[in-house]
Amino acid sequence: MTQPKIAIIGGSGLYQMEGMAVSQEITVDTPFGDPSDAFIVGELSGVPVAFLPRHARGHRILPSEINYRANLWAIKKLGCEFVISVSAVGSLKEEIVPGHLVMVDQFIDRTQSRKSTFFGEGIVAHVAFADPVCDFLREKLVEAAKTVGATVHPRGTYVCIEGPMFSSRAESNLFRSWGADVIGMTNYQEAKLAREAELSYATMALSTDYDCWHAEHDSVTAEMVIATLNKNVNLAQQVLKAVVGPVAQKKKNPFVGTLKNAVVTDRSTIPPKTREKLQLLLDSEQ
Repeated sequence: MTQPKIAIIGGSGLYQMEGMAVSQEITVDTPFGDPSDAFIVGELSGVPVAFLPRHARGHRILPSEINYRANLWAIKKLGCEFVISVSAVGSLKEEIVPGHLVMVDQFIDRTQSRKSTFFGEGIVAHVAFADPVCDFLREKLVEAAKTVGATVHPRGTYVCIEGPMFSSRAESNLFRSWGADVIGMTNYQEAKLAREAELSYATMALSTDYDCWHAEHDSVTAEMVIATLNKNVNLAQQVLKAVVGPVAQKKKNPFVGTLKNAVVTDRSTIPPKTREKLQLLLDSEQ
C-alpha cells in the first residue's frame, strides 16, 4: 500500500473509521513512550490514511493521561504530513448548536500538567504559533463539511481545559467573556506538537452540548454529551471521507521548514543523548 500522507486522530466516540479498508495495524516505538494505541493503516475513499484513537479503543485514557508527544512523534515517524484531529467539544456560543461542526483556528490553554514540547534536555527551540492550525487543511474541512450537508462554523477559538471534570458555571461564563467559541480537553497539545514536528494540523470540533452556561439547558452530563456525540460521529466520518482526496492532492505540507530558524541552541552543545533522541526532528530541520 502507498505510504499514507494523512493521519486522523479520533476523539471521543470515534474509535474506528467506518468504510476504511484496513491493511494492517502498526505499533510505533517512540523515545517518549507508547502512543495511545496501535495505528490502523488502510484506505479511506481510496486514499491511504493512518488512524489513531486518541483515548485508545474502549476509551481507556483520560485527557491528562494521553501521551501527546508519543502520538505526534509516531505520526511523524510513519511519514504522515497532514493531521486531522476530531474532537468532541462543548459550545460557548448560542449560535453553535449541539450537532454543529466548528473548524477551529485558535486555542487558549487552561491545562496545568501536560508536556507539550519535544524540546528540552539541552536543546531549546522557539516555534512561531500565532496561527495554530493549517489554513489549507481547515479550509478543505470546511468545504467537505458543506458538501455532506453539515452546519459548519469555519473558524472558532477552542479553550482547552485540564478535565476530566466539566467546567463550573463561573468558569464557563469566564471563557465566554473571553470570546471563546468551544471548550474541550485535548487539542491544544496536539496542535503545538504538530507544529514542532513540522506537520500540517487542523481540528474538526463536534459540538455536543452548551457546556453549563446556558440558562435554558440542563447542566452538562456525560450522558448528554455521549447521546449527541453518537449522532455527530456519523457526520464526522462523512466529512473525513470527503476531505481525504483533496488533501492528498496537496504536493507539499506548508509547514516543512518550521524548525529551520527555531532551534536557538548551538548545535555543538547539544548533548549526544538528546541529539539522538530528537534526530527525527533535527534531520528535517537542517
